[in-house]
Amino acid sequence: LVSLFMSDLMVGLVVMPPAMLNQLYGHWVLWGDFCSLWYSFDVMCCSASILNLCVISLDRYLLIISPLKYKLRMTSCRALGLILATWTLAALASFLPI
Repeated sequence: LVSLFMSDLMVGLVVMPPAMLNQLYGHWVLWGDFCSLWYSFDVMCCSASILNLCVISLDRYLLIISPLKYKLRMTSCRALGLILATWTLAALASFLPI
């Protein structure tokens, strides 16, 4: 849940202010190099948010399917690995193209 919070917070703090300026002025008013970086952060944060929701759903599914084995399967190291995989996949999908 903290990872989902961080991705949504980054959308609100990093992605939305330049998007608001873009919407208000009707064109890109910030320096040109920042545009591709902003798009990458936009894709990364939104992808991380979606992937975090998928991981949370998978976690809840595993808990419902086998509640007695859940503690043995979902260790803190595995949870951390899933979070790192989520952010790594989101970063690769967004920053690799630029």
